[in-house]
Amino acid sequence: MPHYDGRPDVLILGGNFAGLACAQKVRQYLGGKARITVIDRKSYLLFIPNIPADVFEDRNPALHQRMDLVPILAKDDIDFIHGEVTAVDIAARNVTFRPAERGGAEDHVEHYDYVIFALGARLAYDRIEGFAEHGHTVSDLYHGEKLRRYLNTRYAGGPIAIGSARFHQGDGADGLEPYPGGSIPRALAACEGPPVEVMMSMATWLKDRKLGGPENVTVFTPAPMIAEDAGEDVVKQLLTLATKMGFNYWNNTQDITRLTADAIEFADGRTLPAEVKIIFPDWVPHDFVKGLPVSDSEGFIKTDLLMRNPDHPEVFACGDCAAVTVPKLGAIGHQQSDIIGLQLGKIFGAVEAEKADVPLKPEVLCIGDMGDGKAFWIHSNSWFGGDRQILKMGRVPYFLKMRYRDMFFAADGKVPAWGLDAAALIAEGH
Repeated sequence: MPHYDGRPDVLILGGNFAGLACAQKVRQYLGGKARITVIDRKSYLLFIPNIPADVFEDRNPALHQRMDLVPILAKDDIDFIHGEVTAVDIAARNVTFRPAERGGAEDHVEHYDYVIFALGARLAYDRIEGFAEHGHTVSDLYHGEKLRRYLNTRYAGGPIAIGSARFHQGDGADGLEPYPGGSIPRALAACEGPPVEVMMSMATWLKDRKLGGPENVTVFTPAPMIAEDAGEDVVKQLLTLATKMGFNYWNNTQDITRLTADAIEFADGRTLPAEVKIIFPDWVPHDFVKGLPVSDSEGFIKTDLLMRNPDHPEVFACGDCAAVTVPKLGAIGHQQSDIIGLQLGKIFGAVEAEKADVPLKPEVLCIGDMGDGKAFWIHSNSWFGGDRQILKMGRVPYFLKMRYRDMFFAADGKVPAWGLDAAALIAEGH
């Protein structure tokens, strides 16, 4: 779309959690100093964290877990293009996209002065042999509904396996030190809060229907320890609880080789019998991002801890497409979006450097449904070199998880500055 008012163009690629938050933060800090445009292949925000709750409570997640982006962005004078990005020319500062409302559309080019990559990542189910025929997941509305229907109409009472394929991280965050003496570690799984959550919720679902309990469920990880980003002390507490409850646990599987009708085959040579196979895949960058001068060895966008590419200062990234985002966790993307808003505010002379130049100190903030109206709360930064490892379980974290979604929708996605701090205070002080 041609622009004629002379203001610089800030282009945001992606409109889910990280992209929406970035658009709103940039507008907050810049006011009317720039035109802001979001491009996304879908016109709604997908509220992924609460899909499992709908599945296990027998609700179609498509009816509850999406939020229309267009009117929300318009409230802040942010343009929206319903299109799929197909190429980025870093030297020319151009983005090529194809309108996504109907098939057969032609390519268009949008110019930018500043670009924010907030594209998320591809979930590489298509790389897992047998997944389409034999696998399930809870990562989107279609797959959530598919699993809900299977559990309620076809499940025959067999063993259930839940876990991750191997994540291939890339080198884009190597050498960064978010805490003194710390680093952005190399992860073997993209994010393992969800497998732990689904494991717990599944056991409750089985018990409520008199189909078994934790003994029917095996959780697995390619890593030496599941959910390693939560910190060793937290994971030990979770594993001790899971063992007492009767769950089965396989680690060091290395990767998923193949799914069959009745099992999962792993790269380490083991085979796990399973009727239901709930998989969390490798997270890979979109194909058009690979090989860009701002991308790392796998295709994730390289940034410093101020979320800015060191070689192309007009390029920012946040959320799952950023190399520094490990694990691939929404709370980290939220931290990053505020940093980008402040950085652009500084560039445009609207924010003082002292306020803007505060680098990312990633924290794992995770709330997982455990069934029976309870949830776990994890607040940790030890994996990155910090000194915090907190685990709380009970009804208060469950209340926070369910109410957060309601607050998010009611506030048009604008999480108040005190929101996460308040949640931590409530969860950790109860």
